[in-house]
Amino acid sequence: QVQLVESGGGLVQAGGSLRLSCAASGRTFSIYTMAWFRQAPGKEREFVAAIGGSTYYADSVKGRFTISRDNAKNTVSLQMNSLKPEDTDVYYCAGHTYYSSNYYRDTTYDSWGQGTQVTVSS
Repeated sequence: QVQLVESGGGLVQAGGSLRLSCAASGRTFSIYTMAWFRQAPGKEREFVAAIGGSTYYADSVKGRFTISRDNAKNTVSLQMNSLKPEDTDVYYCAGHTYYSSNYYRDTTYDSWGQGTQVTVSS
């Protein structure tokens, strides 16, 4: 059992930056892959980035977002630069116990945070 809590969401102008954090508690030693997804109303949950043995990014955020983790602090972060209005979404932190080639699928993950709102104004 792992609990994930996101923080750092907010309002930022296009071109600005924001850093999201996800704090894990509970059975944290069992988490291998962590990821960020985002979801807008009426849309499916969209893969943003993942980190395990390697890092992975959606094409839409590659070069702008950076995922990192601090295992000692049981946190994972998402540094978001050059934000665009289309980045506006609720961002969710997710975790899984092992590596999967399907890291980009939300169904791969069994631990989820409650989400944090990111709004990018034009």
